[in-house]
Amino acid sequence: MKEKYYITTPIYYPSGNWHIGHCYTTVVCDAFARYNKMLGKDVFFLTGTDEHGQKVEKKAAEAGVTPIEFVNPLVAGLKEIWSLLDIGYDKFIRTTDEEHVKAVQTIFKQLYDKGEIYKAEYSGRYCTPCEAFWTESQLKDGKCPDCGREVTLEKEESYFFRLSKYADKIIKLYEDNPEFLQPKSRMNEMINNFLKPGLQDLCVSRTSIKWGIPVTFDEKHTVYVWMDALSNYITALGYGSENDGLFRRYWPADLHMVGKEIVRFHAIIWPAILMALGLPLPKQVYGHGWLLIGGDKLSKSKEGNVKAELTDPKQLVERYGSDALRYFLLREIPFGSDGVYTNESLLARINSDLANDLGNLVSRTTAMINQYFGGVLPQAGEREGTDGELIAAAENLHENVKKAMDALDCPQALAEIFRLVQRANKYIDETTPWILAKDEGKKARLGAVLYNLAESIRIAAVYLKPYITKAPDEILGCFGIDGAEVKDFESANRFGVLRPGTAVKKAPPIFPRIDVKKELAEIEKAVKKAHKEDKKQVKENVSVAEKEEIDFEAFSKVQLKVALVTACEKVEKSKKLLKLTVKLGGETRTVVSGIAMAYTPEEMVGKKIVMVTNLKPAKLCGIMSEGMIVCAENDKGEISLIRPEKDMEDGSNIF
Repeated sequence: MKEKYYITTPIYYPSGNWHIGHCYTTVVCDAFARYNKMLGKDVFFLTGTDEHGQKVEKKAAEAGVTPIEFVNPLVAGLKEIWSLLDIGYDKFIRTTDEEHVKAVQTIFKQLYDKGEIYKAEYSGRYCTPCEAFWTESQLKDGKCPDCGREVTLEKEESYFFRLSKYADKIIKLYEDNPEFLQPKSRMNEMINNFLKPGLQDLCVSRTSIKWGIPVTFDEKHTVYVWMDALSNYITALGYGSENDGLFRRYWPADLHMVGKEIVRFHAIIWPAILMALGLPLPKQVYGHGWLLIGGDKLSKSKEGNVKAELTDPKQLVERYGSDALRYFLLREIPFGSDGVYTNESLLARINSDLANDLGNLVSRTTAMINQYFGGVLPQAGEREGTDGELIAAAENLHENVKKAMDALDCPQALAEIFRLVQRANKYIDETTPWILAKDEGKKARLGAVLYNLAESIRIAAVYLKPYITKAPDEILGCFGIDGAEVKDFESANRFGVLRPGTAVKKAPPIFPRIDVKKELAEIEKAVKKAHKEDKKQVKENVSVAEKEEIDFEAFSKVQLKVALVTACEKVEKSKKLLKLTVKLGGETRTVVSGIAMAYTPEEMVGKKIVMVTNLKPAKLCGIMSEGMIVCAENDKGEISLIRPEKDMEDGSNIF
């Protein structure tokens, strides 16, 4: 049986727009998952969303929708981003999944029956954005130590987990397993800030929050977020159910990857819960740093950043491709420390590493093989000169990359791969193939040089596969290799695999060089425009300004009906417009509406709305709109659909 490898991201909280900070953790985990698969391991990669809690409950109420209606489009948006970034997860768990809900209820009852959970009254300082309780000593200037926001005094009946009894056990865990929590600075923080001062019992239920998992034996209580959220790592594997085969195969986790702000929950509370359940502990927790922009953490708990930095993952992928964004996140950010994102740093990485080093190497090599050997790979020939240095760099790549990845250091692993790429570029300068080509007597030497370059490129491309997912296969394809069939590193650990006589295609520009000055100007313009539009009032197809009075006869000409939205999509090249397909009894129509800043396509589907049905059709962005949706708009520019109070049949008249 293959060696197993189980890796997890934190589960993400769907309370606002997704940004590249979320992408960072997930891309890192995806790289580790792909790398271990190519080592021949049986890998299970888990990610998902943490959907319960007060923050979602509050935001949903403000939006006039149910909590599940609020989170569904956000979850769909996150899955879309993961697809754009080629995130190859094995399971996406939602804490609203029925199997998770049942398993958490089982876990809660098990702990209660063991005496690990008890009922009492709670009084403490609570931060709603972070959904965390804090003692007075943990507050910074009376505010939340994580996000800096105001905290409130909460007092209510709650169930408590006996966390205090596990302080010494957690310290012993750290002492016996010094690699359990990395980097080491995180362990020191946990010991000095939380464990040595003494742990308090943990509040694990609330009566003031209804959006969550009910306690089966006391349904006025809702399981509090961290008991719910942390359990996902085992409930996703079937723990607490009859179908627990995945749990028996993959648990314990080999690596929990989390941001440093939630290390306390994963390195103290989660091990304590597992100890109380009598379950094995994860092998390692890694608390990486934050991705900063302009010196600030990218966070939905803080006000939106108005600097001209492009942080929308969809836009970044659209402009530069998924490989470029993945490479930047994995290469630029010092693992374990905070990293800084700027437009300039992203473009610099694309131009220097991907375009100049890798792209140029592939382009020059394949072009020379086509020019000097008619697109056929030449013989390897005898080694001479600096051949040995290049070949040694290629043959040593496996151990160098392995050493970096064993240390959970993706940036260093990529540095090792690009060290080979850079050595190959230097090799071109050393051997001067264009000069060799002028002397027919040096044809064999020219062939050997180009063969060595082709092999170095092949090996580098194979080792790049866990980190960037498209370019390696494109590169391998130039040398007649189906990249999808390359499932492991075995062939890349040997130099001389490519067969002379193989047809070699001239490579297209894999990573075109970007005009940085021009691109920065375009980004700044686009970002500022987006911020400006965010602040503008969202208008419907006609102005909502005060109109002149009309008589009843004129108004009676307006036909209003209930319509059911059966499909919805964004209109290309428009940030405001949605294209809706609506059903009016036995009739189906297309309507274009300027509500995209207020509603996503996913949350529109299934809604019953009020529609003007006898408005003259008009073409908007090339789409014929056959009606108008009726909305309300306040003085802040906030949009709300006008909907029937009762569930009326579509096509019903409104009078």
